[in-house]
Amino acid sequence: MSDALTLPAETRDRAGKGASRALRREGRVPAVIYGGKEEPVTIHVEAKELIRQLDTGHFMNSIVMIEVGGEKLRTLPKDVAFHPVTDRPVHADFLRLAKGAKVDVQVPVVFTNEEASPGLKKGGVLNVVRHELDLVCEADKIPGEIEIDVTGKDVGDSIHISEVKLPVGAESAITDRDFTIATLVAPSALKKSESESGDEVPADGVAATEQGSDEDADKE
Repeated sequence: MSDALTLPAETRDRAGKGASRALRREGRVPAVIYGGKEEPVTIHVEAKELIRQLDTGHFMNSIVMIEVGGEKLRTLPKDVAFHPVTDRPVHADFLRLAKGAKVDVQVPVVFTNEEASPGLKKGGVLNVVRHELDLVCEADKIPGEIEIDVTGKDVGDSIHISEVKLPVGAESAITDRDFTIATLVAPSALKKSESESGDEVPADGVAATEQGSDEDADKE
């Protein structure tokens, strides 16, 4: 899993839009910690530190230890709102994690052993339908990424969630279908050449695009 992060914070004495605007002018970001069958705690954090942690790329999938009032609260970031013009964070929500809690997270996928894929070696294109997987994980076992091995994959093959070995403590949040994560398709130039020569594209062929839709892929 991604390493736990530490985020210093201070409690907020006042709520409301006026108080939040004042905090932002001072370089702070209003936030709230909720969940765990306890009352929400309103806090504010330093904007520069929050931005730094967001820039790590794994902030939303990391356990964040929030230091406030002399204690550390174990949380998971649930939402960060950004200003529509400046793109700076203006508010953050954190979920308080109880011991043994399970959480819904989105974990990025990475593909390995591409050199061992016959389809890629002959010029095929890996069409990634889902760049992230919706998982239910134990709070202390959130993976930083999910590796998917493409060894032996040829043009026309698809990779479904049932083929992916998820780490212990994690399971797919989508259980009603064996959805597609990626397909291996022929390059556009090759398909055009086949079309001009009168050859038909196989029935299970997929248009060579860089990004597919979940709806179309789930029909495979």
